[in-house]
Amino acid sequence: MAIASAENSPTNRPVARDWFREWFDSPYYHKLYFQRNEAEAAAFITRLLGLLTPPPGSAILDVACGRGRHARMLAAHGYDVTGIDIAPGSIDFANRYANDHLRFFVHDMRQLLCTNCFQYAFNFFTSFGYFETRREDNNTVRTVSIALQPKGVFVLDYLNARQAERHLVPNEQKIIDGVTYTITRWCDGKHFYKKIVIEEEGLATPLEYTERVAMLAPEDFEALFRPNGLHIRQLYGNYQLDAFEAQRSPRLIIVAEKTAE
Repeated sequence: MAIASAENSPTNRPVARDWFREWFDSPYYHKLYFQRNEAEAAAFITRLLGLLTPPPGSAILDVACGRGRHARMLAAHGYDVTGIDIAPGSIDFANRYANDHLRFFVHDMRQLLCTNCFQYAFNFFTSFGYFETRREDNNTVRTVSIALQPKGVFVLDYLNARQAERHLVPNEQKIIDGVTYTITRWCDGKHFYKKIVIEEEGLATPLEYTERVAMLAPEDFEALFRPNGLHIRQLYGNYQLDAFEAQRSPRLIIVAEKTAE
């Protein structure tokens, strides 16, 4: 399959530095990405908890929690869960489900949160790699590491860049609840780009958003994790937690542990 490159990309306009602030708080974002199989998500959480075996009542941080779907599932398993996200609208929605063991806050994951507060931290659904600089990526990993207790565990769920590039679909259209999403994808060797044009009756003009996600491989995460006191102990390649295969796996799921102080 031919892959669109930066030279023949559908737009030459630069992507906004913090493009995700507006897009992630849009109702169209949630309709496009999160009207998906709840049973599949619940099965993944159950498998992950079976792998990690957190003690009952463990303190868990859900980084970039969105509207709190995964956080609610974690809390339902008997854990004390805190979700953070940069999108105020998503946190307002998530807080409808808040209780004594489930809470949500607006927070930029590039900024320090707390010290030695959590035994586990999760970052689901490629909620990383959006930032302009590697320093911002490092700040995010540093935030998580500092928030974890010694020997705490961080699980990061990312796309497998090699497989995603090979199977990139340049053009796609979806119609969801009467809304038309016209999607164009390309890459430049460093980032994946996705332009999303939204058309709906009642909109005076189509809306347009462009995503940018870094093409990060396991060695890139190793370079980010190691200086921040995180040791990668296992890689998985899908939501069934099969072993990671660089050429075939659809996901890159990293399980890392914070070094003991």
